Amino acid sequence: MARTWLHLASSFLIVCSVIGFHLSTVGAENHQLRPMVLPLHLSSHNHSLHRHVDNLRRHLQQSEISRSTPNALMRLYDDLLSNGYYTTRLWIGTPPQEFALIVDTGSTVTYVPCSSCAQCGKHQDPRFQPDLSSTYQPVNCNPSCNCDDKQKQCTYDRRYAEISSSSGVLGEDVVSFGNESELVPQRAIFGCENMETGDLYSQRADGIMGLGRGRLSIVDQLVDKGVISNSFSLCYGGMDVGGGAMVLGKITPPPDMIFSHSDPFRSPYYNIELKDIHVAGKRLKLPAGVFDGRYGTILDSGTTYAYFQKDAFVAFSNAILREVHFLKRIHGPDPNYDDICFSGAGRDVSQLSKIFPEVEMVFNNGKKLLLSPENYLFQHTKVSGAYCLGIFANAEATTLLGGIVVQNTLVTYDRGNDRIGFLKTNCSELWRRVGFSGAPAPSPLVFQSKDTNMEFPPTLAPSGLPPNVLPGSFHIGFITLDMSISTNNSNLKPNFKELAVLISQELEVVNSQVRLLNVTSNGNDYLVRWGIFPSASANYISNTTALSIILRLRDHRMQFPERFGKYKLVDWNAEPQRKFHWNMVSSSTQSTIHQSL
Repeated sequence: MARTWLHLASSFLIVCSVIGFHLSTVGAENHQLRPMVLPLHLSSHNHSLHRHVDNLRRHLQQSEISRSTPNALMRLYDDLLSNGYYTTRLWIGTPPQEFALIVDTGSTVTYVPCSSCAQCGKHQDPRFQPDLSSTYQPVNCNPSCNCDDKQKQCTYDRRYAEISSSSGVLGEDVVSFGNESELVPQRAIFGCENMETGDLYSQRADGIMGLGRGRLSIVDQLVDKGVISNSFSLCYGGMDVGGGAMVLGKITPPPDMIFSHSDPFRSPYYNIELKDIHVAGKRLKLPAGVFDGRYGTILDSGTTYAYFQKDAFVAFSNAILREVHFLKRIHGPDPNYDDICFSGAGRDVSQLSKIFPEVEMVFNNGKKLLLSPENYLFQHTKVSGAYCLGIFANAEATTLLGGIVVQNTLVTYDRGNDRIGFLKTNCSELWRRVGFSGAPAPSPLVFQSKDTNMEFPPTLAPSGLPPNVLPGSFHIGFITLDMSISTNNSNLKPNFKELAVLISQELEVVNSQVRLLNVTSNGNDYLVRWGIFPSASANYISNTTALSIILRLRDHRMQFPERFGKYKLVDWNAEPQRKFHWNMVSSSTQSTIHQSL
């Protein structure tokens, strides 16, 4: 992924005229220009009137929707600073076909690669096959859309600042939101890609999930159907952790959540009213309205970093430099950019707040959002214990806040009340604390054992697994994982203690349940065996936990930061309950449930 994910073209209805402006990042000295484009819809009388009518209609509609409207709770994967994005899982068609999609508040179309694509890259999942879905229908050509060459089907086109693009046809099918969702599958319009270029071609994620303001946005479609409230929330995991959660629909705002007004008529992007910034308790000396120029301050979940107006960037970076003058300035990881980086802060991310200053964003209503160091720093990829500013300058007046600013922050896009809420929290832990019932069931899982076939009940769901034991009162005593790791730098050996914490977070178990059993190495290649054991107060792993772990291993859902190098899950085993001491487990232990990957 490129350093930013900024849109060069966007659509309103199906295809709409847009107007763009250039952002150029400027280094503090000897700068290198980074051209970017942030498109915004042409602000016209008809456009504003159309949006006003849409908003009025939705306000009237929402007043009739029951408070018991379901939500779609969806888990987020990947890591913002390693991958450049966060993804969620979406299922399209009947039977459902699964996709990993980048969650993007700056896009208004959801799209996936189509089986007929003439130029699409190799992504995480197979391409969508319309012919295999009994519920797929093309969106037929009509006066409100651009049509294909045969004048039969509506088309879409997306072009991005890093010289990548996506184009294809529009189709409609049943969309499912996963096992944790209360919301039943719904019909929705999406893009079926016939062409990808640039980063869209080479990225691991399959496509984009458009959450912006626009009639093709998945949020707008669900709201217009009356199946969710006019709101959604995102919670990005923090530095070094990744993951998180997304909720499509309304949640009850926590008492200490702070809000900023968001003007839907200023632009189709989600904006906030940012007034001032404080560093270490001191207000930056800037002209009034510096964060309100042109299109104001925009939130874009598909952009990695943040971009301030030039004067604001200089004042901010200078304030940070004064507070950490005792750290050594070093060059950034990419010689093409004059990044502001520091060494000597240590590898422990949890201790950064003792070294780097607190930053506060002050809204027009006087409310303050506290930013931790992880909200304005990224880890140096070539120097251990070094960090760089994740805030850059642009030559335009608009302020753009990417995902880095809202890591470990629950952000609620309360579209029905024209406001955006913020609450600092542990987003990786939030997923474990939030759960819904009534989830649709996935297909059964079948595992081969030496003596018989055991089928796990088809009512499994990671957030609500059946409390009964497995068939035949089978109890799982522990689970082993064999993982291969290849590092690019022989001087940076894997931090197994840190990796154990990440594994516990990915598998949603307590840290003490994950134990390193064995490590063998050959140069930069490692083969590591881990054990997942019962909690201290239990004799075996509960069925709920065991089946949840097995689901995640089966679906290759574990994601780790890029600095750990390339990893592959080679093998895993689920062992029956036995009477033994955990540190006597060896590689020769016989397995009852076994899966080779």
